[in-house]
Amino acid sequence: MPVMAVETGTDEREALLACWEKQREALRRAAGGLTDEQARSTPSASELSLAALLTHAVRGEPAWIPVLRGEGGDWTDRDGEAEFRPPAGQSVGDLLREHRRVGEQVARAVRELPGGLDREVPMPVTPWGPPEEPRSVRWILLHLIAEAARHAGHADLVRESLDGATALELREEARV
Repeated sequence: MPVMAVETGTDEREALLACWEKQREALRRAAGGLTDEQARSTPSASELSLAALLTHAVRGEPAWIPVLRGEGGDWTDRDGEAEFRPPAGQSVGDLLREHRRVGEQVARAVRELPGGLDREVPMPVTPWGPPEEPRSVRWILLHLIAEAARHAGHADLVRESLDGATALELREEARV
């Protein structure tokens, strides 16, 4: 079975959202079944934990909704490092539920956008990029996919360092 299956006849917007969700599922799968202590641990050379990766997605993805709507934004006060710090007392289960909720919220906003994916919107002002020039809705969706895939890859390495479970094994277990 392919890693990313998109229904035949799906329009481009739905295909991009499906691709994004597949990458987001991989991140959740890497954190699934772990204790809070395991999810917060940093067993690899990286300082990232699975809880940190989930926290980053939960905090970062919704910030794109106003951008997609054409409202731009000012992100210069965002603390990129703090976005990876899981809140004290928030369980891995809480983070997984919040990750699902945020994904549904962003997907709904994308589906409700007027016009096509070529529509350009102003980008937020940030200290790290992307450039402040307008980008297409398609570009933003591809950026979300790339970010989700990058963090899913990080999650795979963290999980395998933690307990030896590989992405393929976790995917197979999820199918059962």
